Amino acid sequence: MKDIPEISFDDHDEQVSPRPEETGFDQVVEAALSRRGFLGGVLAAGGFATLGSVLPSGARASGARFPFAPIASSTADAVTVPPGYSARVVVRWGDPLWSEGTAFDPETRGTAASQALAFGDNTDGMEIFSHQGRTLLVVNNEYTNRSIIWGNRGDDAPNADDIEKGLLAHGVTVVELAAGDDGWQIVTYSPYNRRITPQTPMDITGPARGHDGMKTAADPSGTRCLGTWNNCGSGRTPWGTYLACEENFNGYFSAEDPDHAVSPALKRYGVSAKDWGYGWAQIDERFDVSKSPNEPNRAGYVVEIDPRNPDSTPKKRTALGRFKHENAECVINTDGRLVIYMGDDERGEFLYRYISDGVYAPGADTDALMENGTLYAAKFHDTGAGEWLPLTPETTGMSKAEICIHTRLAASAVGATTMDRPEWVTANPNGPELYCALTNNKNRGIKPNAGGDLTPVGGPNPREANKFGQIVRWRPNGGDHTADGFAWDLYVLAGNPEKLDDTRRGSENVTPSNMFNSPDGLAFDSTGLLWIQTDGNYSNAEEFEGQGNNQMLAGDPVTGEIRRFLVGPRECEVTGLCWSPDRRTMFVGIQHPGERGNSHWPDGGASVPRSAIIAVTRDDGAPVG
Repeated sequence: MKDIPEISFDDHDEQVSPRPEETGFDQVVEAALSRRGFLGGVLAAGGFATLGSVLPSGARASGARFPFAPIASSTADAVTVPPGYSARVVVRWGDPLWSEGTAFDPETRGTAASQALAFGDNTDGMEIFSHQGRTLLVVNNEYTNRSIIWGNRGDDAPNADDIEKGLLAHGVTVVELAAGDDGWQIVTYSPYNRRITPQTPMDITGPARGHDGMKTAADPSGTRCLGTWNNCGSGRTPWGTYLACEENFNGYFSAEDPDHAVSPALKRYGVSAKDWGYGWAQIDERFDVSKSPNEPNRAGYVVEIDPRNPDSTPKKRTALGRFKHENAECVINTDGRLVIYMGDDERGEFLYRYISDGVYAPGADTDALMENGTLYAAKFHDTGAGEWLPLTPETTGMSKAEICIHTRLAASAVGATTMDRPEWVTANPNGPELYCALTNNKNRGIKPNAGGDLTPVGGPNPREANKFGQIVRWRPNGGDHTADGFAWDLYVLAGNPEKLDDTRRGSENVTPSNMFNSPDGLAFDSTGLLWIQTDGNYSNAEEFEGQGNNQMLAGDPVTGEIRRFLVGPRECEVTGLCWSPDRRTMFVGIQHPGERGNSHWPDGGASVPRSAIIAVTRDDGAPVG
């Protein structure tokens, strides 16, 4: 198939809308060097001493806390786990979810009709829910690899059915699983199995509901839209619903006229006349921005889904803001208010917090908790302190609805800190402490973000042209998640201690035996270990030599020690993590294996590479986390 760019989504967006070179760079570098004394003090201890995490009651000493032997990096086309553990595939792209579905056809890669009844592509965030004795797995299907899903076409252009097949491989899958003698299996007769796609009707809720910017010819009320796509990380609410987070929604819009100019507000989000090659506007004109210029305003939100009710209508929660969402980490504060932490995954974008006006009460109506509240953007100071800046009409000069639709503009208006692609946020179960993966940012200190905000070197983003990423953590003042202030430090700076100089190699808790780059997914297990998944450079060459394929590691938040637990197959991303109700199975997502044509995982031989969910278990049957 022709014309498939081998570049990232972000790089494509920058080609379409180039960032200007930053001015005053010498002053930026000088300022960064003046901070080195402070940063050196933080990083010399691996970033794990400043906040002083509390060892959970009964926890073992460092080293003994890890229930596995660390493994070496790998370039094998396989999933590698420690001795005493096993990994097996549970469900993969194209597997039928219902008995009337058809088995995956590696020759045709399926049709739109077969895909509508099958597991979606490129798994990402996911959660497990228990309901009436059933185990329900809810998984984001972020995007498709066009060279794979349309690979049967050769050099021929995809037809309308191919395009619809790709569209239907996006969205969210709800699937019931049951454990048997052969491990976890799909329950193909389950009434809870469901595909939620870009064609699924959804309610628009919150301040942006009914706003003029949300109205289209198909929905003049601005209250109902179709679908969700490019869902990245996830979240779960205390009342048992799933949060799917829309990320790179912009790359699916285009215009028949290649010279069509979008509004500055749409350009801020990367929307243009050129999509990433999916061609959705060819089969649905709502994706043509020249015909439906408000349609992109209806994407980029957190979507609440009730997996226990297959007839329920998903809800787009505009009060949580519109940006390229990673995940949504929910915390109930000591006063009962709901607090949600979220990252905007683009170079130089922001970290957010949402606080509900009302309080959570088990069994009470919860709709208002994600409809009425206040958004904040984070400001980090080089002193190790930080503050949450409220995004309100008074601070931004924008209406409440405009803040929710154009959240990036609001965060720019208050002067929030531009970050190195804030990805997943996770809360420590043993205390009020948050961690966020800052995966990388090649533009740090070189170019501004898409809105023109400078990206100076310093604070939690201490490296120019950051290729390797880091994890920042913070504690709210007084242990109160609604407090305006917080204290922060760096848990880890990733890198290669054997190939990089002292200013770039990272923190001391990264060694030749555990080195990695581009932390992405984060999650705590019930024992208090921090699990780190990577989506980075897998060339295993030059500055990345020795790091092998993307991987998953576990970190001790108290000592800072990090050990490698799992390595994925070639050219994959390891993303998405959750546990069975009895904690004896760890479900892990393997996304885009063979994205450049060099993997045949999971089936081997000359088979088509397929994203999949794997189940990791201990051979002795003990809990995995």
